[in-house]
Amino acid sequence: MVSIIATVAAALAAALHVAIFVMESVQWRSPRIWRRFGLRDQAAAETTRDLAYNQGFYNLFLAIGVVVGLAMFWAGGAGSGAAAAGRAVTLFGLGSMLAAAVVLTTTGRRYLRAAVIQGILPLIGVVLFLPLFS
Repeated sequence: MVSIIATVAAALAAALHVAIFVMESVQWRSPRIWRRFGLRDQAAAETTRDLAYNQGFYNLFLAIGVVVGLAMFWAGGAGSGAAAAGRAVTLFGLGSMLAAAVVLTTTGRRYLRAAVIQGILPLIGVVLFLPLFS
């Protein structure tokens, strides 16, 4: 049961990071999006466009890592080497997402809400996946 809840948390974290990728790398020029990220005008959005584009792909790659890890975990079967490798890959992806959220908290109080949104699902996934190593 724990592995199912851990998988759901990890999959939701991956889905959130795909959504962030879409906002940063595909929809960045939309005022609705750049305002969500705290920018004040279209000029600021244009200035930061390349940075957001690149950052969006980082989020996508983290999501892909988690999805690949989950696929390996479930395809491997309990106690198999593939399942263990899948747990490790999933934990690496979730840990990286969580670390990015922690770093975001160091950039100022106005990013605290975003850091919590970005980090809570990976934190839940890490907490639930770690005991599966024993």
